[in-house]
Amino acid sequence: MSELTDIFSMMKINITDTQEKQLNKFYEMLIERNKVMNLTAITEYSQVVIKHYADSAAIANVADMESDMRIIDVGTGAGFPGIVLKIIFPNLRLTLLDSLNKRINFLKEVISELRLEDIRAVHARAEDFARDKNEREKYDLCVSRAVANLSSLSEYCLPFVKVGGIFISYKAENCEEEIKTADKAVKLLGGTVRDIITCEIPASDIKRKFIVVEKKKSTPAKYPRKAGLPAKEPLI
Repeated sequence: MSELTDIFSMMKINITDTQEKQLNKFYEMLIERNKVMNLTAITEYSQVVIKHYADSAAIANVADMESDMRIIDVGTGAGFPGIVLKIIFPNLRLTLLDSLNKRINFLKEVISELRLEDIRAVHARAEDFARDKNEREKYDLCVSRAVANLSSLSEYCLPFVKVGGIFISYKAENCEEEIKTADKAVKLLGGTVRDIITCEIPASDIKRKFIVVEKKKSTPAKYPRKAGLPAKEPLI
């Protein structure tokens, strides 16, 4: 059993030989492109497997990733969690969204090289993309591993989620105060915090917290506010 399959088996996720090859090819492409642009500070193979791959996949403890969902990964960066989720759960219909075109170009190359289907990489700011009638409130699930406070993230993410869908934010262990601070914003945007679930990442001391926000009603038309405002002036 390889290091990669071993980590995933600890998480009760079985990957095929093809999926293992795809994940390893993704790693090679990530490290090669990282030489010329900043994609990740984590470059050692075993650390990428734990801190990027296993961490991305840990959401399977929280949501049914085997179902045929339409998902958007907001602020996907180098493709975490989106690319990893698409490889492991090929049934997902996935949109990767990022505001930096260089990252999107890299992800398009990954999608092509790995021959992934039902996935697209889009260069846009969340504040602008969420105003597109073909994108707004069209997703069953929005995920984000981006580094931003929950109030700002909710304004970026909840407009994409259909009523009855969910937004799941990847957070660090000590985020209770942040959740309390964001409560008003989450409700204002049509959501409610349904669960806070802690997952231990195998072969590490990482405790990942998932904030599960259920979309209860439509997001008011004025949100998200214009580009830059959710980060500069979070709703409180």
